Amino acid sequence: MANFFKKVAQSLKGENPAEEKQAPASQASAEKGMREEDFIMPVDGTVLPLSEVPDPVFAQEMMGPGFAIDPTGDTICSPVDGKVVSVFPTKHAIGLQSSSGVEILIHVGLDTVKLNGEGFDLLVENEQTIRRGEALLKIDVDYIKAHAPSAVTPVIFTNTEKGNIHLLKEGKQTKGTSGIIRVDP
Repeated sequence: MANFFKKVAQSLKGENPAEEKQAPASQASAEKGMREEDFIMPVDGTVLPLSEVPDPVFAQEMMGPGFAIDPTGDTICSPVDGKVVSVFPTKHAIGLQSSSGVEILIHVGLDTVKLNGEGFDLLVENEQTIRRGEALLKIDVDYIKAHAPSAVTPVIFTNTEKGNIHLLKEGKQTKGTSGIIRVDP
């Protein structure tokens, strides 16, 4: 979990977390998986491969592998059963840990740290147990689009190897849809 927070902090400071020496795979990865039905779409929107995110830190997977959502809905829900492990003071990003140990960062929009919480209404707190589908965050998509470079929302798996992430669906998806992604151990 310490690597997760360190990577995010470095990214927000404009540093390149990929330049740091990596721990051996057995230490860096939780070696936990996630079945297709264990992960649901957290918000209505269009699913994109991470490579299409207009930010090199996310597109080049410096924060970790994953996918992105161009949101049309206004409520970000938990995609997994687990707990909240990090709520950023600016409310633009939430770290989760699934009940199987997979760590997930939901980063709403790009450069949204600069919004200082405007456009975000936090509905959970650190260490809170969460259920798949439970509301985490209300967002003002129009405000974010008007005041940030993009509302595209990366969903990053911070303790999982790139080859273990399988994006199964792209395009328009509805909040609560399963079968979006599979994470192999």
